[in-house]
Amino acid sequence: MKKTRGRILLVEDDRNLGFIVKDFLEMSGYEVVHTEDGDSGLEAFKNDNFDLCLLDIMLPNKDGFKLSEDIRKLDSLVPVIFLTSKTMTEDKLKGFKHGADDYITKPFSTEELVMRIEAILKRIDIAGIDSDHNVFAIGKYVFDYSEKKLTLDGKETPLTNKQAELLRLLYLNRNKLLKRETALRTIWGEDDYFMGRSMDVHIAKLRKLLKDDPNLAITNIHGAGFKLELDH
Repeated sequence: MKKTRGRILLVEDDRNLGFIVKDFLEMSGYEVVHTEDGDSGLEAFKNDNFDLCLLDIMLPNKDGFKLSEDIRKLDSLVPVIFLTSKTMTEDKLKGFKHGADDYITKPFSTEELVMRIEAILKRIDIAGIDSDHNVFAIGKYVFDYSEKKLTLDGKETPLTNKQAELLRLLYLNRNKLLKRETALRTIWGEDDYFMGRSMDVHIAKLRKLLKDDPNLAITNIHGAGFKLELDH
């Protein structure tokens, strides 16, 4: 039996478009489950395992933004691509804030869609993400949480325990605010001035370690916390 290239959840209420996309993806070697509204999409995700989600934004019952939030609560790492007719920058930013890995506007070519899917799945495959989510692709880097190391172009850099814990927490909350108190209580066990200074030192070190990829950055959100920003 021919091995599939991945299992995809497609949530698209336009039946004709859904059929076309599903058919093309299956011809390209993917296994696809197609649902037509947000509620059934969430149920499908709960009852099966998927390598990637394609979500229309304007859906009955539950829109794509809310659906992606609910999916992220179940699996914070599964890739999400939004399919939508919205082209405004604010909508794209909102999509990424809701955890999107990519955003493609209608009308689009099925070939382009497959290329974007392949690029995302390739990053994950190169990183070797396992079932315990201990290895991550962070831009050009591969971060091995279990081994406490960061790899770029074959060069490995060891991390301290605190650096590894902090980078993992930043990645799991990528493109979203990681509150200072959350990080301090999760990693240091308490939130006080001296622990905060220690965390700031580790943040500064991580910035230096990640400086060779211009498409990612750890930014300070004044008075609130930090954000690992990944430019897709």
